[in-house]
Amino acid sequence: MVAILEVGAFISSLGVGQIGDIIGRRRTILYGSIVFFIGGAFQTVANGMPMMLVGRILAGFGVGALSTIVPVYQSEISPPHNRGKLACIEFTGNIFGYGVSVWVDYFSSYIKGDMAWRLPLLLQCVMGALLGFGSLIICESPRWLLDNDHDEEGIVVIANLYGGGDIHDEKARQEYREIKMNVLLQRQEGERSYRDMFRRYYKRVFIAMSAQALAQLNGINVISYYAPLVFESAGWTGRDAILMTGINALTYLASTVPPWYLVDKWGRRPILLSGAFSMIISLSLISYFIFIDVHYTPTLVVIFVMIYNAAFGASWGPIPWLYPPEILPLSIRAKVYFLYPETANVRLEDMNALFGDATTAMPTPATQAERGSLMGYGSPNSIDIRQSGPSAFSASDAIPGLDIDPPDVSMSDGKPLVGSFGGDRGRRRGDSKASASEGAGGWISRMISRSRGQKDTEGGASGSYRRVDQDED
Repeated sequence: MVAILEVGAFISSLGVGQIGDIIGRRRTILYGSIVFFIGGAFQTVANGMPMMLVGRILAGFGVGALSTIVPVYQSEISPPHNRGKLACIEFTGNIFGYGVSVWVDYFSSYIKGDMAWRLPLLLQCVMGALLGFGSLIICESPRWLLDNDHDEEGIVVIANLYGGGDIHDEKARQEYREIKMNVLLQRQEGERSYRDMFRRYYKRVFIAMSAQALAQLNGINVISYYAPLVFESAGWTGRDAILMTGINALTYLASTVPPWYLVDKWGRRPILLSGAFSMIISLSLISYFIFIDVHYTPTLVVIFVMIYNAAFGASWGPIPWLYPPEILPLSIRAKVYFLYPETANVRLEDMNALFGDATTAMPTPATQAERGSLMGYGSPNSIDIRQSGPSAFSASDAIPGLDIDPPDVSMSDGKPLVGSFGGDRGRRRGDSKASASEGAGGWISRMISRSRGQKDTEGGASGSYRRVDQDED
């Protein structure tokens, strides 16, 4: 009954990456919430084991989809200087839900009849509904919008995230240029497939998969799922074991707060290493005191379980959810520690410079910082191209002739009208021919111009780029 949910999560996680790339992050979150809600409803009204199993596996489908796509969305809308903090806050929300579920179980133990177990299952429907309604009001990922040529919507979302809603804000426009150029360069690298992912980005995929695997194989699921049984084996009985689980959940929740302030200052690796060391010691002592079974075993087991959960909540809980979406390139991001490179304060568009595994010869618009420094202790900050100064490296410097300026968006009553371009689009259409002799940038611009299709050649403005997937004649 417990494992079947994990089976559903595993199955859905394999396909949700493709779905997220096709329909977008926001819709994937919405549909995942709906599936989770339906699964919870089946469990709540279950009248037998078969119906309960169906509900559990449906809820697992929702869990797998949401646990895959939400961290991706989180990373893609977060600025580099506090991307880690926001991901850690998301994990705190997860543990808050876990803590609520434990205390609901405790108080439900006083209820007589079927409602003792139906009420906790009903509450998961409430959480799924809240997430679903929330997905209707959040913005779409700007990186997904630009990757799918919704340029107008993309610049509006970027302006709301980085420019206070002003589409002419220079910081927002620079962010647009960075993302758009990275998208165009990755399109030249070819097909997006799992085979290509393992062949081209094997180092990143190994790190992403191992981070997630180790986060699950370090023993946390034994404590999370079976904490009452662990406490019973240590000497706590009945409702007292559930009470100890609830108290443990409070310290677990509290432990997730310090990473908000440390993950972008200390970096990812020191937190992972210190957390792993603390978890080894505490989990070993839990096993030892249960084995010797002396009169102080119940108290010491509770103490070390709390220490173990706190160490996990401050390290291997949030970081593995942050690490994969920020190190994987946009083209495969939704598909998937001494050896782990430091990624704090590194922009998503600059991960190619960190790993050095992009096939294109064209660099992303990052400063030519020492790659070795990125692998060392601490958080690099010299790779952010938006730093001021006469030597700052800009997107236009990376590939001469590449036209990646944001589109002009018409305004009405101070609000952007998505779907209509200003006169700048016509200027860019004419300039693409003039850039024919300007190297790779001119070539990419010509490819983009040609891919706009017959509408542009007949004088109509399509309002967005199309995919660059045809060969040069």
